[in-house]
Amino acid sequence: MNHDCILPGTIKDGQSITRDWQPVARELIHGVALREVRNVPKEGGTLTELYRADWQLDQVPVTQVFQSILYPGTISGWHVHTQTTDRLFVSLGMMRIVLFDARKNSPTFNKINEFKIGEWRPALVVVPPGVWHAVENYADQRALLMNIVDIAYDYESPDHLRLPIDTDQIPYRFKTTTQKDALAQK
Repeated sequence: MNHDCILPGTIKDGQSITRDWQPVARELIHGVALREVRNVPKEGGTLTELYRADWQLDQVPVTQVFQSILYPGTISGWHVHTQTTDRLFVSLGMMRIVLFDARKNSPTFNKINEFKIGEWRPALVVVPPGVWHAVENYADQRALLMNIVDIAYDYESPDHLRLPIDTDQIPYRFKTTTQKDALAQK
């Protein structure tokens, strides 16, 4: 193999998929669950299950379902819940969901999980209380994020704590801004 084409700073891709097109097994943050689902082709489109209690991904009830639309390149920044469990499903478009475990007593303390999911690779991601998360629409079309929570939104006292997207408290950097800046310079 000819290696004289490799430039300084080159980084080799790691394995991200198996021979049968399944994601490489990864250690999930403690309490996080991932359930990949399949689109079912129908006459006029597809049918996709978002959530079923009998998947047994968690043991908490469903009390509210809501959706968020993110425009291309938009990041819904770092936030955490102290009591609420999120169940995230991207039903239209593609998104990057990034999780960070800041729970000091967790066996996965300081671990990052990153998922790229959406209409082409549907999955449900269960995010337990205490796990920071942010969501990015990295595609060129609007994306629709569904959230199936166990504790309905409290209008008077929201269970939402936030940090800036570029915080030094979380060891992760989104690439969207850099990529857009680079494209604008061309």
